[in-house]
Amino acid sequence: MTRVRMDLFTSLDGYTPSDLTPDSPMGEDWGRLTAAYAATRTFREKVFGDTSGEGTTGVDDRHAIAFSEGVGSEIMGAGMFGLHTYPDDVDWKGWWGDTPPFGTPVYVLTHTAPRPSLTMEGGTTFHFRDTTIEDVLTEATEAAGDLDVRVGGGYRTARDFLRAGLVDDLHLLVAPIFLGRGHRLWDDLRAFELTHKVTTEVAESGVIHVTLTR
Repeated sequence: MTRVRMDLFTSLDGYTPSDLTPDSPMGEDWGRLTAAYAATRTFREKVFGDTSGEGTTGVDDRHAIAFSEGVGSEIMGAGMFGLHTYPDDVDWKGWWGDTPPFGTPVYVLTHTAPRPSLTMEGGTTFHFRDTTIEDVLTEATEAAGDLDVRVGGGYRTARDFLRAGLVDDLHLLVAPIFLGRGHRLWDDLRAFELTHKVTTEVAESGVIHVTLTR
């Protein structure tokens, strides 16, 4: 049965970056927030094509492996795709490069739709939709077949799905840092522990992996 999955990064004080710019599309603090994940062997191989075997193993790498397993489609917001980075460039295809690390249909929620789908190398096709999260989830679920739908973010898209109660499995990577600025991920979101089973695990890097499963 298809489940809706989400992986999010946050600091110890509950922030995720808000200062997205064309030069820093995920925010100035994104590197600090995701340093342990980006250092894993799996991330280096899947995102950078590094087959040298370099990178960390252990708890962080185990979660990095699970991140992509069993995913049949993806949903993301316009900002995560990069539509706001070069809004006047009709040839702009997002900031994920020619071979995005998804390998599935990806549904991008944007008020600029309709726009043509983009078929990229490596099996990723971006589809652009101006519709409700429920409607795009229905389409993504059909595309996923027997696999899962992953909601990739960014912040507003993630909170919309969480607020609507549509997320079955949430993996929260809590970096051992204090940002003191940005978007507060959990404001106005309550009582997930009443509908989801909560487990925690501390990695060698100090990252706390919190898993909430319906």
